[in-house]
Amino acid sequence: MPYLLIVTALWAFSFSLIGQYLAGSVDSDFAVLMRVAIAALIFVPITLWRNLPRPLVGGLWLAGALQFGITYLCLYRSFNLLTVPEVLLFTVLTPIYVTVLDDALARRFNPWSLVAAAVAVGGGVLIRFRHLEGDYLLGFLLLQVANATFAAGQVLCRRLFARYPDVAPMHRLFGHFFLGALLLALPSFLLFGNPAKLPTTDVQWGVLLWMGVFATALGMYWWVKGSLFVDAGTLAIINELHVPAGLLVNVLIWNRDADLVRLSLGGAVIFASLWINRLGRPKAGVLAGAS
Repeated sequence: MPYLLIVTALWAFSFSLIGQYLAGSVDSDFAVLMRVAIAALIFVPITLWRNLPRPLVGGLWLAGALQFGITYLCLYRSFNLLTVPEVLLFTVLTPIYVTVLDDALARRFNPWSLVAAAVAVGGGVLIRFRHLEGDYLLGFLLLQVANATFAAGQVLCRRLFARYPDVAPMHRLFGHFFLGALLLALPSFLLFGNPAKLPTTDVQWGVLLWMGVFATALGMYWWVKGSLFVDAGTLAIINELHVPAGLLVNVLIWNRDADLVRLSLGGAVIFASLWINRLGRPKAGVLAGAS
């Protein structure tokens, strides 16, 4: 779990950095492309290519395409249709997708994990809910695709590394994940990107570099590695911790207005869902770790 909590903190800072320095001024497709390209430059030079199981390599490319391809294409486009509070509200369903997809792949149904994920979603809604305005159906659908593909990528990576634990150390394989993401991020920028909205300041380039190295390269690596040491229900719930963490960073650094009572209550509900999940956690729910 320490890996997952560290990444939660990294991603909490990322939301604020994007909102402060990139959103509205830097082309979103270029921002995604830079994140993926930097991460690929870190991992691809040390990536193994020979004598690897084809399902493992193909699965990693697919997981990367899901989590940093389809997910981010849908997420960034939803901002054109929804207000920020609506986007934040509609992202809280990710834990449900993680739980359902993991159970489906394992051909089982664990009601405790689903209940715990639903409670975690309730905590996220408690923190973020705002009055919904305007025509938001298409935006809602885009975000559900983003939520589902982000969850699917997590579950797929988790199961791939558990199925092939002795093929090679994880860091020698993770370049395949980012190459899969690049397979969609590059064409997306070439087709839909706006060259007139590239970064123009050192701060913007610095934020992109930070996002590529820490939030994307190390963040995704540690997230997948950490997912091997927890059960699917816990993984689903920790997906929701970015809600109070992101708001807390905003309040402490940029002094944004926040309802601290709702933040505290929602955070308490999310942590309570961890206890609920432990009540019904099967002994075999934790997968084998990877080096």
